[in-house]
Order: sequence, then structure tokens, then C-alpha cells
Amino acid sequence: MDLQMRAERTPNPDSVKWVFGSPLIESGRSASFTEAPSAAVSPLAARIFAVSGVTAVFAAGPFVTVTKRPELAWPELAQPLIDALEGFAASGESALGPDFEDAEESAVGPVASRIRQILDQEIRPYVAQHGGDVFFVDYREGRVELMLQGSCSGCPSSTATLKLGIEARLQEAVPEVNEVVAL
Repeated sequence: MDLQMRAERTPNPDSVKWVFGSPLIESGRSASFTEAPSAAVSPLAARIFAVSGVTAVFAAGPFVTVTKRPELAWPELAQPLIDALEGFAASGESALGPDFEDAEESAVGPVASRIRQILDQEIRPYVAQHGGDVFFVDYREGRVELMLQGSCSGCPSSTATLKLGIEARLQEAVPEVNEVVAL
């Protein structure tokens, strides 16, 4: 794995996005953890959670977003995180282990397909720039349910992103959408 990496701030003050020079996870897949998984599920997340104060790990494409406890300062966690990330990169392990299972999407049909298409082509790439992701959970009777992950989870700006960005775009493109909610 390319050991080039850099840290980027996100809109969430408790999350930092670490960008690598090569993909950690193949395109279209992501992994979100709010507690330490076993190394068989994610060697990457297991190493990061070994750093005291980490509360969440989200990985997609060439980046991993790390969220910390609010009372801790980033300078306290920086070197232990760098050590964990460099250790992972040097190990040659895959970010996701053999026991990792992708989340399944439930809703099917033409409206759900159009919603997924807009999320995948327009919204997810934008949100990924800020260290997060949007996972489609369900659509029924005009209501779209999404899961905000990575830096988006718990971010002070997430309500504005959800209502003024995602909901407005989906309503514009898919007239059947009445509201968008985060679970």
C-alpha cells in the first residue's frame, strides 16, 4: 500500500479524515464502526480503535475518518493514530477482513432505484470529500431513510446537509420524495 497519507479537517470538529495515496477499500464499498471490531472483521478499524479516545471509524475508497471523544484534543491523539495507520499500511493487510459483511439495502423498485442513483452519483461523492458517507436504508410512502456515517454522524452541520442539500436534491429529481430523515 502507498504509505503517502495526509490528514484533512472535516466539518465535524471531532472527526479527521486521513487520506491515503491508494484505495483502502474498493470503490462503492464502505465500512462504519462505532465500536472496535475484531481484526477478522477489519484489521484497519481494530488498529485504530486500539488508540484510546477513538469512538468511531469509517473507511471508504482511499480514506478513513476517525472520530474521537469530544473532551479530547487532536494533538493528544495525532501521533498514536499516525503510528496505527502506518502500522496498518506496512502490514499489507486488507482494510476489511474475511468476516466483514456489507450492509444490505432493503427497498426495491423504480423510486428506490432513482434515489440510489442520485445518492451514488451526486451526493455520496460530495459527502466523501468531507470524510463521510450516506447509506440508503429505506424508502416508503414518500419518506427516505438514510444513515449518515463517518464525519457526518454527529456533525453540527449534518441537519443542514440533510435538509437543505440531500432532501432538496432528492425532491427536485424524484417528485415522490416528501421528506428525508437520518436514522
